[in-house]
Amino acid sequence: MSITTISSRELNHNVSKVKKAALSGPVFITDRGDVTHVLLNIEEYQKITDQKESIVELLAMPEASDIEFEAPQLNKNLYQPADLS
Repeated sequence: MSITTISSRELNHNVSKVKKAALSGPVFITDRGDVTHVLLNIEEYQKITDQKESIVELLAMPEASDIEFEAPQLNKNLYQPADLS
């Protein structure tokens, strides 16, 4: 695994190069000489976080299609006019 360090300016000028570098290891992105971000490929990120699914996949809940749900009827007297007397 190789670690690459680039400036945010270089990132803006050559995104494809930076993405290719992330395939070999983390890419540290600097702003005015300070490391501010790290770019990882998705496989490395999943190893670190031990996640196999993205939040989008988890929220989709495909298994929930079998659940029957009927929303309760709301009471028609949800509000009462304010007494301003």
